[in-house]
Amino acid sequence: MDQFLLIPVTSLLIVGNVIASLIALSNPKFLDRNLFHVGPILERREWHRMVTSGFLHGGMLHLFVNMYVLFMFGGFVERVMGPVAYLIVYCAALLGGNAWALLENKSKPNYRALGASGATSGIVMAFILFRPFEPLMIFPIPFFMPAVVLGLVFVIGSALLAQRENKAIGHEAHLGGALAGILATILVQPGALSNFSTEIARALGGS
Repeated sequence: MDQFLLIPVTSLLIVGNVIASLIALSNPKFLDRNLFHVGPILERREWHRMVTSGFLHGGMLHLFVNMYVLFMFGGFVERVMGPVAYLIVYCAALLGGNAWALLENKSKPNYRALGASGATSGIVMAFILFRPFEPLMIFPIPFFMPAVVLGLVFVIGSALLAQRENKAIGHEAHLGGALAGILATILVQPGALSNFSTEIARALGGS
C-alpha cells in the first residue's frame, strides 16, 4: 500500500481505468457512448470520446496489460518528474494518440478503438528519455535490449503496422502517443533531453 501512496497519480489512473473498464464491459450502452468512434466524433462533435476511450478496454487481458505497463513505467516517471508534470505527459500522450488515430482514419466513420495504449506508450517513451539503456523486453521479441533500441523498434514498427488494412490493434494511437509523450516530457522537463543526450554520448564514447 505504501508503494501506491508514493505514486498517487499512477494509482488513481489505474483505479480509474479499472472502474471505467469494468462498467463498460458490463454496460454496452456506456461502452458505445464513450469509445473512440470516428463517425460520432467528426459528425456529432462528441469530443469527449477522445478522452473517455483511453479509460476503456475490450477485455480483462487488455486491461491487465495496459495497467501493468502503466504501473511498471509510470511509477518511475512520476517519481522523477513529480505528479503534475507526469499527469501532463500522460494526458498529452492520451490525446496525441487519439488525435493521430483520428487523422489517420478520418475517412473511415466506422473506425472504433479503445484502450490506454496511446497514453502508456507516451509514458514508456518518457521512461526511455531518463533511462535509455535500461534493459527491456517487448513481446514477442524473446530477449532484452537497451530501452532506447526498444523505443526505436516500437516507433518504427507502429508506423509500419499502422498502414495495414483490417488491423485489430490501434497502432496509430501507439505511434501518436509515443511521439506526444516524448515532446511533452521535453517541454515540461527539458532536463530529460539533456540526460538522454548525455547518456547516448557516454555510450558512444563521448565525454
